[in-house]
Order: sequence, then structure tokens, then C-alpha cells
Amino acid sequence: MWTSTARPARGSEITACRHDDLVGRLRSACLAAIADLGFVGLDGGGDDSDDSSDPAVITGCKKPKGKKLPPSKKQVNQLIAAERAVCEHAFAHLKNWRVLTRLRLDVKWATRLVRALMVHNWHEIAR
Repeated sequence: MWTSTARPARGSEITACRHDDLVGRLRSACLAAIADLGFVGLDGGGDDSDDSSDPAVITGCKKPKGKKLPPSKKQVNQLIAAERAVCEHAFAHLKNWRVLTRLRLDVKWATRLVRALMVHNWHEIAR
């Protein structure tokens, strides 16, 4: 499990990933991440780029403007969504901790709190 340091909510997720060099961290650990469509292009590639042979961040396919998504890409999106469902459930459990919605702490303490809650939730769900 890994979580980035806490940041003010005004920043976007993809900007935070770029700031933390998430792609570099994943590649150095020989790992990959499955992400939603908001992260398309995070590791420098798009749907048809040369980097798509070894992606560090795996995303679905966006529908082209004014066109339909081909059935094969729809199926890819469904498979990715099925894998992401586990993480989405974990985030939903984390959001049950309402204390996180009104935090007024130093960032380092907020980060420690989120990490502790993640571990606690992981143990609760695994029971």
C-alpha cells in the first residue's frame, strides 16, 4: 500500500501524480497501476502511442468525439473497471471516516492519519 503526501484539495489528482513522480516510482518497483480515464497520458502515452507496449499506468479508452467506441475497446474498459472496483470500494470505506472531510492539520499529520486509516480499513475488510 502506498499513498502520497496530503495536499490541499484544490489540486488535481494527475498533477499530484506528476509532482510525486508516480510513474517513475512504479517503473523503479517494476509495478503498474490501473487508473480511471482522468489519468490518460500520465506516463506520456495515449491510446495509440509507442509507450503503450509497457505502460506504468493502465487506463481505459476514451470515446472519440462524435463517434462510438468500438466493441473491443468497450470490453477493455469493462475489464479495467472490474479490476478497479476493489480499490473503489476501499476508497468508499475510507470516506466513511468523516473526520477526513474537516481536517485542519499540518500536512504531515494528515498524511499519517490517512495512512493509518488505510491500514485499519485494510485489516477490517480482510477479516
